[in-house]
Amino acid sequence: MSRAGRTARKEKRRQEFDLERWKERGVLLRLFLYIGVTHLFAGFIWLLFYVGGHAHK
Repeated sequence: MSRAGRTARKEKRRQEFDLERWKERGVLLRLFLYIGVTHLFAGFIWLLFYVGGHAHK
């Protein structure tokens, strides 16, 4: 096997590995964003109930 062939395969494997790491990072980022936005929305709903419960009627 030629040296150029081995180098090309190594480069392809490295690129695939980099792509997988990029995808994993994207999944983690979306996960944290979804969890954060969900908590903010739940906090807003809780605040609405709190303020509504203490409103003068």
